[in-house]
Amino acid sequence: MDKPLLPPPLDLSSQALFLDYDGTLVEIAPTPAEAVADPQLLALLAELREGVGGALAIVTGRPIADIDGFLAPLRLPMAALHGLAVRGHDGSLMEPAGATAAIEPVRNAVALFAEKHPGTRMEDKGLSIALHYRGAPAAGTAAEELAMRLAEASEGVLRVQRGKMVVELLSAGTDKGTAIAALMRDAPFRARRPVFVGDDVTDEAGFVAVNTLDGVSIRVGHGKTAARHQVPDVTSLRAWLAGAVAS
Repeated sequence: MDKPLLPPPLDLSSQALFLDYDGTLVEIAPTPAEAVADPQLLALLAELREGVGGALAIVTGRPIADIDGFLAPLRLPMAALHGLAVRGHDGSLMEPAGATAAIEPVRNAVALFAEKHPGTRMEDKGLSIALHYRGAPAAGTAAEELAMRLAEASEGVLRVQRGKMVVELLSAGTDKGTAIAALMRDAPFRARRPVFVGDDVTDEAGFVAVNTLDGVSIRVGHGKTAARHQVPDVTSLRAWLAGAVAS
């Protein structure tokens, strides 16, 4: 978009909230374990959940256990691992059949790459494998080339998901957009208008899906995006969310 459009005020009575975590609710941290949620964020999410009648979900590339750990004692509906794992409001878990077996053949190749390139790090998420190169930016091109080769060798079983200084291999056929659509069929999201906020290329499929549903798509940060609205940073996004519960 040529000029960023600020999002309209939230309507907690009629909307459903889908929020990315890293780079959206919290700042990007040097390592995944450092992206902790502060007490103010936990209180804000609890208020938002009450305001939308439970129609609040986290949409993330992380495993469910990571987010549960950060947000405890909150336990929210969630689309995790870029849509591979979806937890409904009742705690039921949906995962694609064969996802674990699909990722097994690439694990050793990614681990070997990380050993040979100091500063890179493999993150084994069980259903997906991420290769981080934030600590070795010069290895980024080689990391992406490796991921593309491994995906091509899988003959369509795996896809590549790029992110901020990370590339990830996971089962094809699901993304944040398909996960949001699945949650929208689940109570208490059903019949509400979806609002999705993210910050990265990993969130673009979610923006497209929400636009298709006549929802509100918001990107945190600047740059080319399918999101129809943008806010400049995490602080601005949290202030926008807080304004909804304060009104």
